[in-house]
Amino acid sequence: MLSKARYSVVIAALSASTMLQAQDYLPVLQYHHVSASSPKSTSVTPEQFTEHMDYLKNAGFQVVDLRSALDDLKANKALPEKAVAISFDDAYRNIYQAGFPVLKERNFPFTVFINTEPVERKSRSFLTWEQMKEMEKSGGVFANHTISHPYMLRKEKGETDDAWMSRMTNEVDTVEGLLVKYLGSSPKMLAYPYGESNGQIRSMMKERGIMAFGQQSGVVSADSDFENLPRFPASGAYAKLSTLKTKLNAKPMPLLSEKAGGDYATDQPVSISLTFKEGKYRFKDLACYVSGQGKATLEWLSETEVLASAPKPFGVGRGRINCTMPDNSGQHYYWYSNVWIRSSADQGYVSEKS
Repeated sequence: MLSKARYSVVIAALSASTMLQAQDYLPVLQYHHVSASSPKSTSVTPEQFTEHMDYLKNAGFQVVDLRSALDDLKANKALPEKAVAISFDDAYRNIYQAGFPVLKERNFPFTVFINTEPVERKSRSFLTWEQMKEMEKSGGVFANHTISHPYMLRKEKGETDDAWMSRMTNEVDTVEGLLVKYLGSSPKMLAYPYGESNGQIRSMMKERGIMAFGQQSGVVSADSDFENLPRFPASGAYAKLSTLKTKLNAKPMPLLSEKAGGDYATDQPVSISLTFKEGKYRFKDLACYVSGQGKATLEWLSETEVLASAPKPFGVGRGRINCTMPDNSGQHYYWYSNVWIRSSADQGYVSEKS
């Protein structure tokens, strides 16, 4: 029989072991189509999707409910070791036809962000409310992707700031109402169409208690902006299992702060300042890449602060700087991404960190 002191030591050891097996971050996979005949850039074939899900199961990943995991992270509660979440954008019917059976067989929870205009129009290419109800019974959750899937930062010709914001508010609030009407509740999550948002849009999310996702790559943690959360794309060029394995094992970049520069410049390359937490990190192995331009220029401003700059200005549309750094074990990468949106040549940039 264990003495009281020995018992306490054993319990402490078990508690420490449990803590080591917990995780304080969450990679989230983003899919669109599950089909061999849809646009390749936003698709995985049914065979690829099955391969991905088999890997998650066989490699010991714990697929968790997205909203519950976000709540836990925000409250600084630990997730299971190797936790991961699965999401889809756009409510395509092939998710039900080809993706759902694979998920159901493995008891994997998942979230689908739905744009409701084609659903309400009863488009044959999109889910029906009845299909959603069926999927809910097997771990499916349905969340907001606006009514019409607009470019949320684009104003219509002659539209005032107030009119634009009113239109965007309606895009969000209408879908929240439809989720309650047809499915009984809303999980209070949203995925920005095309991943685009700005400070005004994110403030609107915060006022409504909605956690929102962009399309920048990275890992969710308690330090994340919960109105602009990252996800890893897993379709098209990103569907290769070899690269997906790296992302599934990624960690959030250990940052104290980040500050985007050049947000509104039209003729200057963008840059971002990253300040790291104290610790022993492999700073010499930090690498940052600019979409369409290759490596970013890195200028160390102090032992823990670096300025990453694009070689050239971005053109109209979305541009990214992605940064990675191996951890000390060499088995994981720290990951960070920032997106800039330039809606027209004379309007400058709107950084997602602005």
